[in-house]
Amino acid sequence: MKLWKCQVCGYIAEGDSAPETCPKCGVNKEKFTQVSEEDAAKIYRSDKTNDLHVQLIHLAMKMDAVAKAGIEDNLDPGCVHVFEAAKAHAWEIKQMAKAELAGHIAKGKY
Repeated sequence: MKLWKCQVCGYIAEGDSAPETCPKCGVNKEKFTQVSEEDAAKIYRSDKTNDLHVQLIHLAMKMDAVAKAGIEDNLDPGCVHVFEAAKAHAWEIKQMAKAELAGHIAKGKY
């Protein structure tokens, strides 16, 4: 199976030939170029890890929501301290994972 990259929007298609039109931006087949075997290997190799980063971001968003609820509940200072720390760590993890994804995209690993 070959990979094809839309030179207009960056969409990556998989198939024996480029799609007739880009599913994302609608340009015709002539705007696609075949991805080299080396670059295709990077894309396939990073696909799983990128999905894991997305899952981590989703979990951090859930953690943030739980932490906010705990802060609002305000049972006692000890609880609030834990929830505030959790909220801060959720933000940090989310930003780290987003930065890693941005790095992957910049290196063609998407």
